[in-house]
Amino acid sequence: MSILQVNNLAKHFGGLVAVKDLTLSIKPGEIRGLIGPNGCGKTTTMNMLAGLYKPTRGDVRYHGKSIVKLPPHIRTAQGIMRTFQIPKLFSEMTVEENMMVPALATSTEKTPEFIEALENKATEKLTFCKLDHVSHLLAKQLSGGQRMLLQIARGLMVEGLELFLMDEPFAGINQVIKETIMDAIMEMNDNQGITFLIVSHEMSSVRRLCQTVCVMHEGSLIAEGSMTEVANDPLVIEAYLGGQNAASDS
Repeated sequence: MSILQVNNLAKHFGGLVAVKDLTLSIKPGEIRGLIGPNGCGKTTTMNMLAGLYKPTRGDVRYHGKSIVKLPPHIRTAQGIMRTFQIPKLFSEMTVEENMMVPALATSTEKTPEFIEALENKATEKLTFCKLDHVSHLLAKQLSGGQRMLLQIARGLMVEGLELFLMDEPFAGINQVIKETIMDAIMEMNDNQGITFLIVSHEMSSVRRLCQTVCVMHEGSLIAEGSMTEVANDPLVIEAYLGGQNAASDS
C-alpha cells in the first residue's frame, strides 16, 4: 500500500488552473523528487498535501485514508511534516525554543519531567543537524541555510514522523549546509524509514537523493521515472527549453 496516494487533484484560483488532475503514488520509505519549471504548480501541490490549500477537486489519501478535509495540525499529528522554501520560524524565540514548539503544541502534558525529556530530544536533534552550537541564538540571527536546517530539525520533534514534505530545501544555501541537509535526509530515510517528497530545482541533489522523479508542467504531471529517464523525455525537454517564463512558482 502507498503511504501517499494523490488522485485527480486540482486547484483553481478563479480562472487560473494551478494544478489539474494530478495523480501520483508514493511508497513507504521512498525519497521522491518533484521537479518542473517555475510556475508549474509544485508549491501549490505541496500546500494541498499539507492541508494549507483546499483542493478544488480530487483526493489525498494517507495510509489509505482520505485526509483531504483534515487541517494542517491534524495531518502533523498523524506524522506528516512540511518545510517551506522561505523558512517559517518564530524569529524572536531561540533555536531551542523553536524546537520545543511542535511537541508543546500537540501535547497536554507539561510536567517538569516531560519538559526535560523534550529539551534532551531537542539537543539530540540539533546535534544531528549540526545546530547545537547555535541553540542559544534567536532564530532571526541564523543564516538562511541554518534556518532551513532548523526547519528540518524541528520537524524531527514531531512524534511518529512518517512523511516529510520539503519545498526547495537546497535553495540559496552554501554547499556545506546543502551536504548536511542531504546527509540528514539519507540518514532519516535509512535509519528511521521516513518517506520524503522533495521539490527542488537542484538537479544534482535530486539525482543523488531520489530514485524516482515526477515532472510537472503547467499544472500537470508529464513524466515519471529515474532522473536519467525523465531528462531524456521529449515532453520534459520541451517543458524546460520551450520558452517558459521565469515566474514565481504557483
